[in-house]
Amino acid sequence: MTNHSRAFVALGDPTRQVIFERLARRPMPVGKLAAGLGVTRPAVSQHLKVLKHAGLVTARQEGTRRVYQIDPRGVEAMRTYLDRFWDRALAALKTAAESESDS
Repeated sequence: MTNHSRAFVALGDPTRQVIFERLARRPMPVGKLAAGLGVTRPAVSQHLKVLKHAGLVTARQEGTRRVYQIDPRGVEAMRTYLDRFWDRALAALKTAAESESDS
């Protein structure tokens, strides 16, 4: 599975989407991420593991806690994929429109 594929699959879960959106605002430790989510800290840790495996987040040690943040390389991989997708789709639309006008 490609990096962008793992990223899209990882973000298919609503809880991971919320975690990802919170981290997009600022880096946070697990405890702060878990606050108000309605899931346990161990569950948040498992979600972070999936996001990390997908290349969407990184972690750094700060004293006794791990602080998670968005990995811009993972976001860039998704963006590159979507840009290529839209470029192809728009090219196909242009071709279709031009063939319609030639008829």
